[in-house]
Parts: sequence; structure tokens; C-alpha cells
Amino acid sequence: MSDELCTTGRVAPGFEAVREAFTADPRGGSALAVIAHGEVVVNLREGFADAGRTVPWGEDTLVNVYSAGKPVIAYAVLLLAERGALGLDEPVARYWPEFRAGASVRQVLAHTSGLPAFPVPRDAGAWIDWDLLCADLARAEPEWPPGTVAAEHALTYGHLLGELVRRVDGRPPARFVAEEIAAPGGLDFGFGLGPADVARCAELEYETPDWPQRMLGAPGSLHARAVSNPAGARDLAVVNGSGWRSASVPAVNLHATAMSLARFYAGLMDAPIGASMASPQFAGVDRFLDQDVVWGLGVQLEPDSSWGMGGLGGNAAWADPVRGQAIGYVTRRLGDFAAVERIESALADS
Repeated sequence: MSDELCTTGRVAPGFEAVREAFTADPRGGSALAVIAHGEVVVNLREGFADAGRTVPWGEDTLVNVYSAGKPVIAYAVLLLAERGALGLDEPVARYWPEFRAGASVRQVLAHTSGLPAFPVPRDAGAWIDWDLLCADLARAEPEWPPGTVAAEHALTYGHLLGELVRRVDGRPPARFVAEEIAAPGGLDFGFGLGPADVARCAELEYETPDWPQRMLGAPGSLHARAVSNPAGARDLAVVNGSGWRSASVPAVNLHATAMSLARFYAGLMDAPIGASMASPQFAGVDRFLDQDVVWGLGVQLEPDSSWGMGGLGGNAAWADPVRGQAIGYVTRRLGDFAAVERIESALADS
């Protein structure tokens, strides 16, 4: 059975070009959801959930979307701020006394705290030890004065913000997200999955065998340091295992459906927190990404007024307020963003 024959779903009239963009290069397992002005106009999936191509992709197949999940933990912090439980311009240390870096909550949200990498070398087993990694971050010295330099907090973002959630609210970040974001919104995503949800996860695979090395960056570079420690975040043996899926790594291991991401952004476009997330905080070169960016609070802002976040390997979710659209795209084949770019172009013409 070919991947193309496994493409299922529906598109509303006027969005046929989006279906063509989605099916142009089947990924062996991916899904796309688009909500326009509150209505689902695209709901497509193709391929299989497993590397052996025996389990067809389902409506409830979950994908590790990497950094596309960062806005969810950012939203958790902003929700606490909205409730008056913390202040964005307060130092993190007010809520987390052991935290030595002089960064504010806002600076962590905007990737300008100066803590883009975990400071202590750890093996893959550290991912299941929340307290250990948070203690490492609490003792870390920022690489630059907080607020002066942007460098995406590739792996540290979720522990920095997640520990703030835990210190302020008392609940672990995975439970907070489940109870305060996912359940109220009917959103099928989460961190720290239980056995039933682990069983729904798609198996990730590389587009080419050399993909991890090509994406690593120059040896010793900030990019390489930031994504390599603790080990395992790009190792298929780790990320396809139940240990990773049941761990809470809010920077990079949100497991989600495409529809849940689209619904997340659809809700944000109508909420005050969405406006806060889309407020510019930093414009310039991001030293981790090595390119010009505009950071909001947990999302990247684009010149066309859309905002959202891409995830390693080609996952992406974003809001397009000009067109009233919210989009979620997930893929289990880690490669480039060519499919997302085709979909964006087709949406612009729809």
C-alpha cells in the first residue's frame, strides 16, 4: 500500500490547493489541520504511525513535535501571570530561590535569559530526573547578561518555565498542562504521557541516515552544545522509547495531534494571552538559530503578522490573524520544512 493511497480526510471548498500541497510529497506519516474563523476547513492525514508501515495513521495518532510544543509551556506561565500568581518582570529567583542567574520571567519566555544550554554534561538517563536538571540550571551562570542576547533555549526552555510553574502552582508542569490547558480546551496533547497515550505515539524516523549529524551544527558551536546535552533528544532509540514519552521535557517532547495544535492557536487568537504572546520582545540575530528573528513570549513573529513555532524535523503550528486561520502540521519523518512551505503558499492562495 503506498503512502498516497493512505491519504484520508477532508477539505472545505476553496482549499483544494492545500490538499494538493499536503499530498505532493507524502512523508510516510503526517497530518494537517486548518481552522479558519472557527471552522475546520482542512483535516488530512497520510501514511502510517509505525516505521514498519503496518499501522495506518489515525485521527488520534500523537507525534513528538519538538519545539512546536514550546508555546504550550509558555502559555502555562502566562496563564499564571494572568491570574496574578507571578509577574513577568519579576526575577525568576523570586519564585525559585536557588536560581542564580539574574533573569526575569519575561527574559526566559523570550529566549534572552542567557541559559540556552544545560551546563553539566548528562547522559540520556537525565531526562527522567526533573529535579537534577532543574538543579543544574539553578546553579548555572548565564552566557551573556540576561536581556542582551537572544539564543533559543532549545532544550532548557521547558525546565526553566516548567519549574516556575511547579514553584508557583505546586503541580508538576505536565499535570498543570493536562488540567489547565488540555482538558478545558479539549486538546489532545501533553507531556509525561501515561501508558494508553504512549501506545498512540508515532515512531519517528530520519529522512536520511546522516540527518542528525547534518542538523547538529559545527563541533563546539552553541548550536551543537545546546542540542546535545543531555544526550538522546535526537536519538531514535531514545525518543521512540516509553521512557522519553513518559518523561516531561516541555521544550521538546510535547506529543500532539495536528488538530490539537490548530485548536490551541485558534483559541489563542481570541484570547488576551494570545495578544501577549504575539507582542514583540526581541528583534535581531538569534545566536542559536544564527538568523534574524523576532521573538514574542514563546513564539516567533513573522513579517506577514503570523506567529507560532516550528519544531525540529518539519513540525509546525501557527496563527495567521490576518486570514483568521490556525494551522497545525505534524510529521514523524524528521527532515526539512518543505512541506510546511508548500502548505503556507497554498493557504495564501486559498
